[in-house]
This record gives sequence, C-alpha cells and structure tokens, in this order.
Amino acid sequence: MTKKKTIGFVILVWNSAGVINKCLKSIVELEKITPYVVVVDNGSTDSTPQILQNYIAKYPDTIHKIQYKENRGTTVSRNDGLRLLMKVNLDYYCIIDSDTEISDTAFLKMIEELEENEMYGLIGPKMRTASGVVQMSARAFPTLLEKIYKAFPSESIQAKGYAMEVQKPDQEGMKSYPVDYLMSACWLLKPEAVKAAGLLDEKIFYAPEDAEYCIRIWKSGYQVAYCPEAQIIHEWQRLSKKKLISKMNWEHIKGLAYMFYKHHYLFTTNGLKKNSNENIDRRNEMHILFVNPPFKAEYGKREM
Repeated sequence: MTKKKTIGFVILVWNSAGVINKCLKSIVELEKITPYVVVVDNGSTDSTPQILQNYIAKYPDTIHKIQYKENRGTTVSRNDGLRLLMKVNLDYYCIIDSDTEISDTAFLKMIEELEENEMYGLIGPKMRTASGVVQMSARAFPTLLEKIYKAFPSESIQAKGYAMEVQKPDQEGMKSYPVDYLMSACWLLKPEAVKAAGLLDEKIFYAPEDAEYCIRIWKSGYQVAYCPEAQIIHEWQRLSKKKLISKMNWEHIKGLAYMFYKHHYLFTTNGLKKNSNENIDRRNEMHILFVNPPFKAEYGKREM
C-alpha cells in the first residue's frame, strides 16, 4: 500500500465565518492525503472563532490554531503558521485561502507534477468560483507600466495592461508549465524550496506578497509552476477591489513600491528573469555534480 503524502496547510482567517466551514470540511474529508492544519486567526470578531473551536474539538490532532488580537496582515500571520509546520515532519506545505474548497484529485495531480519536475519548488492549480468563473491565477511579474495601464480611464488601454499579465505554456496540452508567479490563494510548496527562498517578507502587510515571494523562489534556483489539470474552488474575496481608496489599496501600493526597490526593477522584468534563469542553471549544474556517481562531489573531478 502506498503511503499517504502529508501536507501541512496554513489558512489565514479574518471574519471568515461565511467561508471557513467549507474550506475546513474539504480538507478533513481528504482520503488520499494526510492533512495537518494551522489556522491563523487575525482577530476575527464574527463567529469564526467558534467555528474553529468546533473543528479543533472534533479533530484535535489535525487542526491547530494561532490566535491574534488584531489583524497582522498576510505575511506575519502566514509565517507564524509556516514556522509551526516546520516543526512537523511533512512532505509538503500549502498556503491556502479560507474561501477555497479542495480535493484529493487536485492535490494528487500537483504532487505528481512536483515529483516529476525536480526544478519545481512551488505549484498552484486552476481556480474557479462555484459558479464556474475561472480566475487568472498565473501571471507575469507586475511592472509599473502594467499598473499604469490598468488604472488608466480607458478600456482599450486597461486591456493592454491585463494582456501584459497573461502567461501561456510553450505548447498546448502541457500538464503544468513554469510561470512568473501565482496568486497565493493556493500554493503547494516543497519544504526544501521554502528553506532556500526563506519565509514571506514581513515588510509587506497585504500585497504583493505573492509576486515578491515567487521572485525569490525563482532566484533561489527553483521554478514556479501552474497546473491547469488540478482545479479547486476559490470564491476570491478581493479586499483591494472593494473600495478605490482604502487601507488595503494603500498597503498594496506601498508593497509594490517596496518590491520594485528590493528587486531593482520597474518597467521591465528582463534582468530579473535573466538572473533567475542563471540561478536555475547553476542549481542544475550542482545537481549533476552531486548525483552523478562517477564524480566525487567534494573534489569535482572524475575518479579514475
């Protein structure tokens, strides 16, 4: 009998009573995967804490909680969840939103792709709403020009901005393929990739923590991949889209400025991708060095 894979889930909640029940139900009902769940509550004031307590009482070995008194954003909260996962022997880590519903089928497909593609460090599924609306979860790294186009009061110019985000496979029919970055609503990660890239950058409160982290996954010598054959439900509560002027939008703008400064790019990602690909090539060379039996890795020369 094949041993079940173990996946540690980090779920961030904040007044999520309307969605968290379906999310947790879909996780505890997994049959071919063994879940270990850490729910981080960012100071919910609705019935979320009671819902969580009911699940913890029913699944005390599976579901665990970190409680905050106030909203600490996405990065600090998720990092605390990841730190708990790192203390447990797990095959994979998963960062997932509270408004998702998952299945064995979707995660087994992503696990298969991670295991068949050694360079993949992070993979994500196709996401759609319960009504069938597909979301563009795989995107090109954001640039200032793209953001200007999307904010411009012209539908034709906005369309150019949205077109700049599109990521396509090298050929049709691929089970999975590398992309710049994925929305963090569902990330399945190899622990070694997290160790190489580090945790989320806590200088970013809300966004674009997903794009920034994927940049570091690439720079650490791994690839970010999209698996359209794996599909989950995501109801997509976009906080920054609800109000034009809001704290979340302001935090998003600050996060973008910080990311551009940190990674030394603004209008083009050409240099960024070049550096990332060089790191992947270097990692490939190191892999060949360490796994090819005729060589002594410590000397880097062939045995006679």
